[in-house]
Amino acid sequence: AVARSVRSQTLAEVPLGAFLSGGVDSTVVTGPLAAGSTGTVRTFTVGFDDPAFDEAPHAEAVAGALGTDHTTFRITERDVLGLVPELPAVTGEPFADASLLPTLLLSRLARGSVTVALTGDGGDELFGGYTRYHRAELLAGVPGPVRAAAAVGLAAVPVAAWRGVLGLLGHLRRRGTAEDPGRASAAVTGHRLHALARLLAVPDDALRYRDLASVAVETEALVLGREPGSAERDRTAARARWAALADLDRTGRMMLLDQATYLPDDILTKVDRAAMSVALETRIPLLDHRVVELAW
Repeated sequence: AVARSVRSQTLAEVPLGAFLSGGVDSTVVTGPLAAGSTGTVRTFTVGFDDPAFDEAPHAEAVAGALGTDHTTFRITERDVLGLVPELPAVTGEPFADASLLPTLLLSRLARGSVTVALTGDGGDELFGGYTRYHRAELLAGVPGPVRAAAAVGLAAVPVAAWRGVLGLLGHLRRRGTAEDPGRASAAVTGHRLHALARLLAVPDDALRYRDLASVAVETEALVLGREPGSAERDRTAARARWAALADLDRTGRMMLLDQATYLPDDILTKVDRAAMSVALETRIPLLDHRVVELAW
């Protein structure tokens, strides 16, 4: 089904390539594209200095295996900061997904060589690729009293204290090696433990999904002029959406809600606006209706 969709979306009278991260989704799309092309396919990725976020080596390995003409652009802090003043013109409205920044740089990189680019978007939502699906199942399996006690315990320790504890543990684990214990990583982990505490305190599946899928949860304080009580209305709406999908299991509900909200309102908006800001057309083979039907 995917190969058929790729073939149907490669009809173009202009140069065509693909975004390639090295992950499953973009690889599944690029494979049939490269196999069915009479010439060499152009592929593009962006890399980061931080190994925890850098997918460039994976993309380059896949490109080598598929025989594509691959280009990697390594993003610097200066590149990212230089984009910030341009974002209102790119998005046309407030847009909070920080991955817009590398997507915009990737689009500009690709537009230098091609006019159309295939992407691997949609695969996570259709085939259960997000870690939040697994995390939700794990959290739901913990008894309520245990979750509540763990939430209180994790939140009681300040982030600064977590930084010290985790930094010490990291130092002990790496002792005798040249690896840096990573104070910044410990700080990030401290924030994540506090986020876990908030998740453990959530009373039901509907709000747990909302929190797992959100960067900021209680947004009432973030929006100027927001009406009092709107946070409670948001919670009520989240529970109503969840209840309307009672014929699906927990993961099925999350995937369908992602397909109906997160995918079009965040992922596709991000890619479309970043790409069209440089007159690059993107096509998404995984969202062919036959692939969606197969996934369900």
